Amino acid sequence: MIRNFLFSLFFFLGIVLISIIFLPAILLPKKIVLFGGKIMGFWTSLCLKIFLSTKIIIKGRENIIRGKKFFIAASHQSMFETFFLQTIFNSPVFILKKELLMIPIFGWYLKKIGSISIKRNKISKENLGFFDDISKQVKLSERPLIIFPQGTRLSAEDRTPFKKGSGRIYEELNIPCQPIAINSGNTWPKHGWKKINTTLTVSILKPIEPGLSKEIFTKELEKTIYTELDTLS
Repeated sequence: MIRNFLFSLFFFLGIVLISIIFLPAILLPKKIVLFGGKIMGFWTSLCLKIFLSTKIIIKGRENIIRGKKFFIAASHQSMFETFFLQTIFNSPVFILKKELLMIPIFGWYLKKIGSISIKRNKISKENLGFFDDISKQVKLSERPLIIFPQGTRLSAEDRTPFKKGSGRIYEELNIPCQPIAINSGNTWPKHGWKKINTTLTVSILKPIEPGLSKEIFTKELEKTIYTELDTLS
């Protein structure tokens, strides 16, 4: 309980402090703000290691797509992957809930780094242009897009079918997908106490090349990630 308290205290204090330090960067080039995001990623892993004695393993670096455009599809069990994946990849472009952009300071950062927002479960003028925004971002940037095909944070045991939107994005972009399985929920569950002395694994899996139908892709992606998660649990 004490270690959980210390982790939460120092983690959030650190995130707030980094946000304040980099606040002037809102008016400066985007790369400075992106550097602040990487620092948040390293701070997240440092807090896990120090306060929760978490061992973090990065598996499958040889599978990382290099030299061409791609997008990332990662499992989502905690806040860990939101921060930490920025330290492995070139500052991914996040797809997120519209409401997150309304958060003071933090929302400003998200806008500055080019995050793409969507109003969930709503048909709006903004949502109708969602895939156009994604295609434009991918064409103009060397940063990979990142999606969480489960749609929201789930427990480590949850095997909810992936959202159909991941298949639509794959079809629209026509570029390779980098699947990633992360068992962060075993350490940092969505609800309840965080676990001590665990191994948190980021498993970078073999790419799924373009050319499949969106339905087959979604099933293949789901099978690939959930099969890996089952081995990590």
